[in-house]
Parts: sequence; C-alpha cells; structure tokens
Amino acid sequence: MNFLRGSLLSLAPGGFHRVAYFDWGSPASDHVVVCVHGLARNSRDFDFLARELARRCRVVCMDVAGRGESEWLADKGDYRFSTYLADAASLMARITTPLAVPFFGTFRGRRNATLGPGRIDWVGTSMGGLIGMLLAAKPGSPIRRLVLNDVGAFIPWSALFRLKGYVGGDRSFSSIAEVEAYLREACAQFGPLADEHWRHLAEHSVQGGSGDDYRLRYDPGIGETLRGHADPEFPLGPNIFAGIDLWSIWSEIRCPVLVLRGAESDVLRAATVTEMREVKPDLEVVEFAGVGHAPALMSGEQIEAVRRFLLA
Repeated sequence: MNFLRGSLLSLAPGGFHRVAYFDWGSPASDHVVVCVHGLARNSRDFDFLARELARRCRVVCMDVAGRGESEWLADKGDYRFSTYLADAASLMARITTPLAVPFFGTFRGRRNATLGPGRIDWVGTSMGGLIGMLLAAKPGSPIRRLVLNDVGAFIPWSALFRLKGYVGGDRSFSSIAEVEAYLREACAQFGPLADEHWRHLAEHSVQGGSGDDYRLRYDPGIGETLRGHADPEFPLGPNIFAGIDLWSIWSEIRCPVLVLRGAESDVLRAATVTEMREVKPDLEVVEFAGVGHAPALMSGEQIEAVRRFLLA
C-alpha cells in the first residue's frame, strides 16, 4: 500500500513554515489516525504501522517542523510545543475538511454528499506523545483515542539529558551502511529489530546521497526544545533540573489512553505509569521486554497492540 505526500503552511512567531505529512489509506475514511514521531526522528518511522492500519482507516504521519521533509525554522526559539500544537491543529483542520463525493442521480435532493472523519485518534512516540497529551487535554479536543509510546506525565532530567546528547552537530556519513551502523548504536534502545527495519531507518534518517554528504534529516537547532526556555504550553515551563512535569495536563485527559512502555525505559519509569493509573484507572498499558526508549512500532507484536486498541 502506498502513501501520498502532502504539506500545509503553518504559523510560528517567527513566520510561516511548511509542514509535510504522509497520507495513507482512503481519504474518504471516517476514521483517521494521526502519527507523530520523537524528538530527532521523522514520519517514516511509522511506515510499517501505517501500512497495517491503512487497511482499515486513513493514517496521516506528520513531520514535525525541522524534521524530515518539513521546513527548518529560521528562529530556533520557535522549536517549542506551542509551535508544534499550532502545526498539529492546522493538520487536523486539513484532514477534517469535508470531502465532496459525487453521486449519480440525487441523494435527498442533492447531487453531492460530504464525507469527513468521524473519529481522530493519535499515536505519539516520545515528543509526539507529549504533543498528543497537550492536544487531548484541550477543551473540545477532537482526539477520540490516544496512544502514548513510551512517554507519560513525567520525564526525569537524567533521561532528558541523555536524549539531548543525541541532538546537535552536523554529522555526515559516506554511505547508507555507515548511517545504519550509527543508528544501530545510537538507537539501540529501540530493542531488537530486523535487518530490514534498521535499513529502513537508515534510508529515511538522512538526506543527500552523492559522495560523503549523507546528513541527518533534522535541524540541529531543535536542541533548543530541551534548554528550558519558556513555553506557554507548560504552565511553569519545563523545569530542566527536575524534568518535565505534565501531571496537571494528564488529569485533564478524558479520552481512552493506551501507554506502550519499553521495560528498560528511562524516559517512562514504571513508577510513573503506576501514578498515571491512579489518576486514570481505565488506562491500558502494554510493556515490551528487552526494549528501552522507545518501541519502534515495527514488529508484529507492537503493531498488534496499537491495532487492537484503535481498530478492535
């Protein structure tokens, strides 16, 4: 099953920027699943999941600003959650625009009917999960079901410090094989992946391709996200010395939630999941052995957990 490329213009304080997305499945489906990646990743991480879900619904995978095929921001201070939420809202407005469908003859006196998604679900890995939480907590949120992939209501400073270490610089590679070797080490916490999965990640994690100019497909300036700058989406701002505390946001989420956790994750601690369940007793949790941060959502077991929650 193939996808269509799409893009839209969104607005940050520093100006307009283009946001890219990949659209799988039927555009007339009344069920849309939005997938959003982690800090320095991109939408192609979801290809295996999207291909499976698209048999039953429409799947839209967004490249967050500064990643993948989305435009890099001129003002690096705009890499913040308020920008990401505005981009996501623009995307949801795009995919919920009614689709005119022609009919032969008449339908209650009309020659056209409109179809639009009756359900919008969200699958977010790490940063993408935080964006989903913030959206789901908003009054009138269109999110029906929320999947949080190895992220929750609290992220400790030690984990943030480790993640920040992977972002920045202008690393180049001489071949896809060299990219793959780098990712196998840098992303070892994804857990045991098949060779085809590592190759897929390598091919879609870089841009370029002549000589030694393969470069990672993200703006090194996104490191600003973890420097504790003020962000209106965090009531007190992310206190970088304590971690990111979203308990007040978590208490406002009313939709069903599935949490996926790598059993060895330092980003989503088991104790945090226990506390999240105390606030939301109907929380569903699936844990994967031998995985850290974050499950890649490429194996049959991980895909089935998401499919069951969203499509059963």
